[in-house]
Amino acid sequence: MHLDNKKLILLDMNSTFMFGEDNFSDSEDYSEYYFTLAGGMSKQSINTLIRDTYNYLDIKYPQEKYQNCFPSLEEAICMVSPVKLDKIELQKVINTFAYHEIGHIPLEYIKALKKLSQKYILAAIIDIWAPKDAWVKLFKKHGIFDLFSEISFSSECGIVKPSKIPFCNVLKKLDISKNDVVMIGDSVRRDLGGAKAAGIDTILIGDKNHSDALAGYVSLLNLVDEIK
Repeated sequence: MHLDNKKLILLDMNSTFMFGEDNFSDSEDYSEYYFTLAGGMSKQSINTLIRDTYNYLDIKYPQEKYQNCFPSLEEAICMVSPVKLDKIELQKVINTFAYHEIGHIPLEYIKALKKLSQKYILAAIIDIWAPKDAWVKLFKKHGIFDLFSEISFSSECGIVKPSKIPFCNVLKKLDISKNDVVMIGDSVRRDLGGAKAAGIDTILIGDKNHSDALAGYVSLLNLVDEIK
């Protein structure tokens, strides 16, 4: 069992236990949700603004120079918006972006997280661009927020994977040796890369494998099924 002798499991979120996230395709109509918030911009204006904001961040996301100083969503919106937005309108744009960024957590994954928490300390290192509020609310709704002893949200700290800093910070806060920790995630670059930089073992999921990983599993569920 690849979790033997481990005390802490670090979890990625997107495509690890959350799915259907990042709905930012060219055909996406952001105005549908935005108008439920009584937003004041036209359909074309809000759609253009969200797309431009997403592209602004998407270009920077893989660049090493932004790993430890990634722009906030508010900064990105203000950079690309052709007009200055007041605080109320800006918040509506942020909420619209978050609505399209967040995914859903299937029941079987909620059960898997609860099973993991019975045997291991859990923490999460999560890359999101919108403020964490919607995710915290969803975690609490599903009864999983308190399963995590620590959660690092990139939008809160301004640091994105594969920077090793959030990994090291979590270990420092929980006072756990890196030898007692394993990272579980689906990205070779972000999850394996960040964990390796911090000296932490990694298990890849999503039918991926790598010579630097302890193992690869089709899904988190397959891994949890091995736990007795």
